[in-house]
Amino acid sequence: MPNNTTEAKVFTCTQSKELAEQIAAAYGVKLGNVITSTYSDGEFQPSYEESIRGTRIFIIGSTNPGPQNLMEMLLMIDAAKRASARHITAVMPYFGWARQDRKDKPRVPIAAKLVAKMLEAAGATRIITMDLHADQIQGFFEKPVDHLFASTIFLPYLKSLNLDNLTIASPDMGGSKRAYAYSKALSSDVVICYKQRAKANVISHMELIGDVTGKNVVLVDDMVDTAGTLTKAADLMMERGAKSVRAICTHPILSGDAYKKLENSKLEELIVTDSIPIKKKSKKLRVLSCANLFAEVMYNVHHNKSISSKFVM
Repeated sequence: MPNNTTEAKVFTCTQSKELAEQIAAAYGVKLGNVITSTYSDGEFQPSYEESIRGTRIFIIGSTNPGPQNLMEMLLMIDAAKRASARHITAVMPYFGWARQDRKDKPRVPIAAKLVAKMLEAAGATRIITMDLHADQIQGFFEKPVDHLFASTIFLPYLKSLNLDNLTIASPDMGGSKRAYAYSKALSSDVVICYKQRAKANVISHMELIGDVTGKNVVLVDDMVDTAGTLTKAADLMMERGAKSVRAICTHPILSGDAYKKLENSKLEELIVTDSIPIKKKSKKLRVLSCANLFAEVMYNVHHNKSISSKFVM
């Protein structure tokens, strides 16, 4: 991709530096210079060490918890606004706090809405993200949101496996729309898991809707946190006669004992993107880069070209 004096500038939050370096390289620019000073109590202050006056800037940073990742993005946006950047685009491969997208019981926050308002108040003029936990989160913003689908990364890989008797599975009822979209693209059957939770991250009961006998099953989800749902679903499907079970999950949170569950499960492999830094390696973990996807979209946004092909499952 060409580079010139009017090209946008790309900066990164600390938690996404490795991915940002790959995105910048694919875009054809160098990462901008940012220095972060940290006080002894943990307070930190990012500083742009080059002029950004009148320019379009992209700030890359996933906002996976803890709260310092979101806070760093907000501070980077605020600093850019005060430095007179013309356009400030928050590039958030993983939009954190998105599971709190509604009031599912009394006296709880809608954190996804709060985060949207904080980003806009800080000065973001556009958001680029991938595989939101719930599509309606786009409506929490008054600014443009480019919601990319990781299917553009996963589908070519799935097709390369040449799996016979392929069946797409959703690990819960909420992911059925995503599963149906993948099944349509792959001309495959669909099965759905029905689960009940005792509390967050704890499954009390799971049932399978559909037949997986002799099938190569691919579970599809937007994120994998403790891996409890995926591994339980994989074990259940193997018990019901599946030939093999894989999973594709866009965002590899992999908290708690997720790696142990993954290693001990009947999953053949877990396929993820690098939207969140991988904590450690696993023989069952395959990471596909989202750098080229974001670089292409960022380039097209800056040069006012269409990006609609990245919204199609």
